[in-house]
Amino acid sequence: MGELRVLVFSATFGAGHLRAAEALIEAVRKKSPEAEITHLDFGAFISKTLNTIVKNTYIELIKHTPRLYGMFYYRTSKIRPQSLIQRFINILGRKEFLDYIKGLNPDVIICTYPVIAGVLGELRFKGVIHAPVVSVVTDYGVHSQYIQRGVDLYIAGCQDVYKDLIAGGIARERIRITGIPVDPKFEEELDRAEIAEKLNLKLIRPTILVMVGAYGVLGGSKHICRFLLDSSSPLQVLVVCGRDEKLYRSLEGLEGRNPMVCYGYINNVEELMSVSDLVITKAGGLTVSESLTKKLPMIIYKPIPGQEEENACFLERIGAAKLAKTEEELEATIQYLLSHPEEIESMRRAAAKALPGHAAERAVEEILALVQ
Repeated sequence: MGELRVLVFSATFGAGHLRAAEALIEAVRKKSPEAEITHLDFGAFISKTLNTIVKNTYIELIKHTPRLYGMFYYRTSKIRPQSLIQRFINILGRKEFLDYIKGLNPDVIICTYPVIAGVLGELRFKGVIHAPVVSVVTDYGVHSQYIQRGVDLYIAGCQDVYKDLIAGGIARERIRITGIPVDPKFEEELDRAEIAEKLNLKLIRPTILVMVGAYGVLGGSKHICRFLLDSSSPLQVLVVCGRDEKLYRSLEGLEGRNPMVCYGYINNVEELMSVSDLVITKAGGLTVSESLTKKLPMIIYKPIPGQEEENACFLERIGAAKLAKTEEELEATIQYLLSHPEEIESMRRAAAKALPGHAAERAVEEILALVQ
């Protein structure tokens, strides 16, 4: 095809929406190297100041008052598509969007955050914009904000999301199950021994990876690390602290009978996942999708009420993860899995079967077919 103009909107409320957008952009570049791709943060596009306030509020909520966030999530899920509140949301930044889109004249608009898809879907439904709108569902449950009558194509992570979209009134022919798009580098089969040598790890010990989230929102991270360090089971621990420098400094000096390596914000998570036997993590849509892609069994600890609870339930149902809601449950689960390696292997097989594979490439194929 000729020069393709692609406009991508994501959001920085959590890192998942951004990572999904970047994965799709990488896949578009591989399929169509000459494509002109514009990637914008929805919130910053409307107001950088407001975006910073909302982002910081979101992080504080999920860190310190997750139940309050859960209440907000479930109450907003009851907003009806034609309600006054929804109509107000759908006019957010409308003039700015229209002026920008008319100037760019894209062939397709891809959204990895539902509020953006709602605004653009409404404009598309009314014929105000002509470029097809694609909404990427970045979790394993469907919030009502995803249900928009003007969206041309939905990218879904699994059969459950497909069914939820249909139940919300979306036509079957507008949905494609590709898996949640992850960076194509997570699809690569890496040499475990080679990566272990590079990271100075010993493969004779089980390796447990602790992912605290981009902003350090995994509750009880320090307690988890202390427990693993002092475990009577020989193991080695890798901890990714993301952008939480305070947490990184507090963990770096911890010692115990088992070795531990701490990382800040890194770009080689796929390598750490390749050498790990188990990951303890929050249930963000992209993190768990990356783990499933790497066939890595999970322990989901204290999932945040809302989309993370829904993700955790999906993972537990397919057998790829164990759920722990308290410190006692977490410790018991870790001990059980370490003493039953056959259970870890069963979880690994379940993770391997969970997704179609090559999600970003599959999604882009569907998007390009829509444009053509």
